[in-house]
Amino acid sequence: MTHIELPRALEDYFAYAEIDPTRAGRRFTISLPYFDGARLDRLQWWYHLTPHDEQRLGESAVESLRAQATERFRKHIERWLQNTRQRLHGAEPIPRIGPVIEITETAVSETVQASEPMAEAPESVVPWPAERVANG
Repeated sequence: MTHIELPRALEDYFAYAEIDPTRAGRRFTISLPYFDGARLDRLQWWYHLTPHDEQRLGESAVESLRAQATERFRKHIERWLQNTRQRLHGAEPIPRIGPVIEITETAVSETVQASEPMAEAPESVVPWPAERVANG
């Protein structure tokens, strides 16, 4: 049973930002926007780089820290989806979240028997204008 059913890698949907630095160091965030029905929501992952670590590790510190944070965030999302029995899906720029659909023999036979396509989209689907770009 898969919890991520997206046409691209999960990381392609992440938005990265750096927050104003403080005396404690530089702060960064990774966000994953998603639609929960008609409501737009997001998951976020925060990480920071202290001035001492930046000085000690040099220029590659930010890229290395970002790669580590991205991997941890991806694993966190996968576990969260599994624990809440939800899935990310959709072909839009912003994915949708919904319950995991378990396929049983009864569901397969009902699907095969129902050959008529739906006339209208469900009310919970919000149309995405083609001219709008996510994260842009």
